[in-house]
Amino acid sequence: MAGKARENGEGSIFPYKNGFAAYVWITTPSGGKKRKWVYGPDRETVHAKWVKLQNEANEGTVTSSVPKLAPYLHGWLDDIVKPSLAPLTHKTYETFVRVHIVPELGERPLNFTVREGQLWMNKLARTCQCCSQGKDARRAEDKRRCCSLGKCCEELLSLRSLNDIRACLRSALTHAMAEDLLKKNVMKLVKVRRAGEGRRKPKRNRWSTEQAKTFLVSARKDDDPFYAAYVLVIAMAMRKGEVLGLPEDAADEIEQVLDIGYQLQRVGGKLLHRETKTAASDDTLPMPPIAATAVRLRRKQRAADRADADVAWHESGLMFTTRHGTPIEPRNFNRSWDRRCVKAGVPKITVHDGRRSCASLLAELNVHPRVVMRILRHANMKVTMEIYTEVSDESTRKALQQLSESLDC
Repeated sequence: MAGKARENGEGSIFPYKNGFAAYVWITTPSGGKKRKWVYGPDRETVHAKWVKLQNEANEGTVTSSVPKLAPYLHGWLDDIVKPSLAPLTHKTYETFVRVHIVPELGERPLNFTVREGQLWMNKLARTCQCCSQGKDARRAEDKRRCCSLGKCCEELLSLRSLNDIRACLRSALTHAMAEDLLKKNVMKLVKVRRAGEGRRKPKRNRWSTEQAKTFLVSARKDDDPFYAAYVLVIAMAMRKGEVLGLPEDAADEIEQVLDIGYQLQRVGGKLLHRETKTAASDDTLPMPPIAATAVRLRRKQRAADRADADVAWHESGLMFTTRHGTPIEPRNFNRSWDRRCVKAGVPKITVHDGRRSCASLLAELNVHPRVVMRILRHANMKVTMEIYTEVSDESTRKALQQLSESLDC
């Protein structure tokens, strides 16, 4: 007896166990061919699944299997991030993957759900990092002071860190989509708590014009070897890595310009002298008189150090070096900055806040935001305006005083 005639396009549908099965030939990421199966209790259900699968296969969006997140992320770090992005970015992403992502999501398939991603992010936002990473437990027994003693210090991740971790995973899933391993990036739908929720964003410190001047005068008076570096941070808004990575010939004293294109960073236990992170960070800026004078002074100091070191001198080609010509450790520069804050009697701020102070001081001088953006070498005006709109208490007081006088009857 002849069986039921197959409908059009049902050549790959047949009885299987307690129902029916079907397959479609798909192309694997390596370029090979493989069968992809669908199952169902009746022919109609399987036919619908088969048609959908066939259409997806024609569009090249079907994969033969979904890998787990952990092995995919490790391969992504080694094959995509490391060769194409900055060493510090690779190191940062590797830390995010190892410490925050894999422990919770590593065993899940690459196509985990939005809900799974959101629950992970919610948990991450309220997890004490000292507890989860065992920071206090690694201290000597007589120096333990919080989590290992049952006194949780609630060392929560900042909003910036949470957004950076999400961005890392989102970037990895975007690449998985490009490889046709995913149809959608669920991390684009995962929310991070807003700045107004939970802990408030700490207020950044900045110096007034008088405080910045006091700091620099103190360094110049003591013949601080980092005086010129401090000037470049405060008067030209240079980043710490850019100052320490300046080549010895970066300053053109005849044209009175400074070529900014390199940085010095410690990444994974190594000091790296490399190009700045983005093209927007590169520029040749005119040096104001205070910077030009400071650079000339630094060159004299460097020549004296080289003469004193004699055969012990190690030429690094950098403007700022130790007494023996080797690169400056970024952490040592931070310590020198902090000590100078104490000696000068000014509020202690970070080197990066010194750069931000330059921007806000320019704002108080009514310098146009576009000019400030050029000096800070930002790629995005929004970033510049966040700093530009920070004004001192004194400026605020003067503005309110002027308003009061205009309203006085």
